[in-house]
Amino acid sequence: MTDAIVVSDLRKSFGNIEALRGVSFVVRENEIFGLIGPNGAGKTTALRIVSTLISPTSGRVEVFGHDVVKEPDKVRGILSYLPEEAGAYQYLSGMEYLRFMAEFYSHDRAETDRMIKNAEEISGLGERLRDRVNGYSKGMKRRLLLARALMMKPRLAILDEPTSGLDVMQAYHVRESIKEYSDKMGVTILVSSHNMLEVEYLCHKLALINEGVIIAEGTPAELKERYNAINLEQAFMEATQLG
Repeated sequence: MTDAIVVSDLRKSFGNIEALRGVSFVVRENEIFGLIGPNGAGKTTALRIVSTLISPTSGRVEVFGHDVVKEPDKVRGILSYLPEEAGAYQYLSGMEYLRFMAEFYSHDRAETDRMIKNAEEISGLGERLRDRVNGYSKGMKRRLLLARALMMKPRLAILDEPTSGLDVMQAYHVRESIKEYSDKMGVTILVSSHNMLEVEYLCHKLALINEGVIIAEGTPAELKERYNAINLEQAFMEATQLG
């Protein structure tokens, strides 16, 4: 299996603040990999570097063999990024928004239509796609944005806190959409979250990050066994204390 992402000794400083302090991990192709930790742990900074949005202070990141600093255009051409605070155009309908975004990536009308069909299935919004976005709940907007991120079938999808602020039902739908899409299309997904219980269900492999450092890595089952924990929250607390 191919390495989709290779992160080596990644460091990022903002003035005197070290957001990342030597982070290393590998994501395999077709894997759902979770970067898990509390707010301020460095998750979003790492995702933005992988997405080529910001440059590292030092270290190296490769996405399917392409260096994110030396070959940013090639990296951008094979990934899709959904930030935590993403927004959509409020006065377009959901369908108009999806078509508008699809036309940035497609080469012809047929490809645009295929993307929109994918997005309809992923969002699960049905007839509500005809309504203006400014009438959507937060959960509906998040489902629309997830559909936008996945509709072009990227080799790599990077999702920053995809269920943040959603109620139980909406968060469940988003998680199911991510898992089903990954299984169906074989896309690699890098997801960040502070909700350790939900990623226990979603992710094949995890890296626990705290204060800019990876403190443990493995499958959910491996991490629970390693720390004799009943869930990932307990495993994280044990790993933090031992670190």
